[in-house]
Amino acid sequence: MSERLQWRRFEELGTGELYALLRLRADVFVVEQNCVFADIDGKDDLALHLLAWVGDTLGGYLRVFGPTTAQGAAKIGRVVVAPALRSTGLGRRLMAAALEEISHRLGSVPTELSAQAHLERFYASFGFVRTSVDYLEDDILHCDMRREIVVSA
Repeated sequence: MSERLQWRRFEELGTGELYALLRLRADVFVVEQNCVFADIDGKDDLALHLLAWVGDTLGGYLRVFGPTTAQGAAKIGRVVVAPALRSTGLGRRLMAAALEEISHRLGSVPTELSAQAHLERFYASFGFVRTSVDYLEDDILHCDMRREIVVSA
């Protein structure tokens, strides 16, 4: 089955795309993880959205925010892969694409994310390092992580 990654600014999202990404986020974050939280947080219009289509189905998604200050970091959030597509490498392809796009659009900036603690090793494989102790966010253990800028000599 064909896979395609598609970047969209909020205003470029079609109604079908918006519905698909909100449904995927709700199916995983709210239903599967049994976590009632305000997923529609008023920030989607500020983000760049990466949709991973597998055939006609949205199989994965994440959003990216640019730095909010001159020395700030980009942020990656709402990383999600449909249950049927886990262990296929789709999450890894999403993260690689996100880091490449951040570098392309924003240049050399650090990147931060709030990771579910059980995914720390996954994010560490992309160069992210834990910067906080575990904390509960919506009754799920999380930790903050940061990927510094790598400057080659």
